Amino acid sequence: MPPDPAPVPARRAVSQLDHRIESSTGHDVDALRERRDRGVLDEPHARLVDRHRELAQAETAVTFYRTHLHRLTSGEFPIDGALFERIKRAVEQLENAADERDAAAPQVIAALEPIESAARTAPAARSEPIPAADQAALLAIIGGAKLYQHLHTGRISATTAAGIRIPYPELKRLESAGLISRDTSHPLHAGQPLALTEAGRTALVSARRMPATEAATRITRPGAWPTTSAHRR
Repeated sequence: MPPDPAPVPARRAVSQLDHRIESSTGHDVDALRERRDRGVLDEPHARLVDRHRELAQAETAVTFYRTHLHRLTSGEFPIDGALFERIKRAVEQLENAADERDAAAPQVIAALEPIESAARTAPAARSEPIPAADQAALLAIIGGAKLYQHLHTGRISATTAAGIRIPYPELKRLESAGLISRDTSHPLHAGQPLALTEAGRTALVSARRMPATEAATRITRPGAWPTTSAHRR
């Protein structure tokens, strides 16, 4: 008989806690994972995603070994000593996977409960997400950005690592709102590094994901920054 196959990790295994996570954060699990990988999430949400990944891996293993055991007992293979050994090994693997799942679930709950509590005590903040243009600006700054002052013109603007320019008035508004900070130990002509504050990261977590088609219309080319012309005219 061929050796027993190893489980192939799925991108995300649906767990019984997914609905609670999505209800408390306003994002589906895939979106949270994407933001975790980009370094957008604050520490509580990042910890939640990490714990959920461990649970998802365990759920994947449980599903795999259960399916494998069902195949071994389906009548496809001849009944002999080798089959009994494979069934015994599959049962042990299923038990281990179930133990890992049962150990991972409380860790997810422990990371989730503070977020649920915060969501219950601050419903207004979650119901009014920051504008899509501000979300785009914050996401651009996460990749690296500096505030410069041109030596000859005196003009001040921010440039991100992706080549996107953020107008100074827009940047000041985000800074006044406590969403970003800048390192003033560097001179403006050399570039002052910009970073999201904890409030900025929290605002991104609280904001619901913008549809891809809408995002595409807001950033048209490298080096250009979208404007919301409707309210500036």
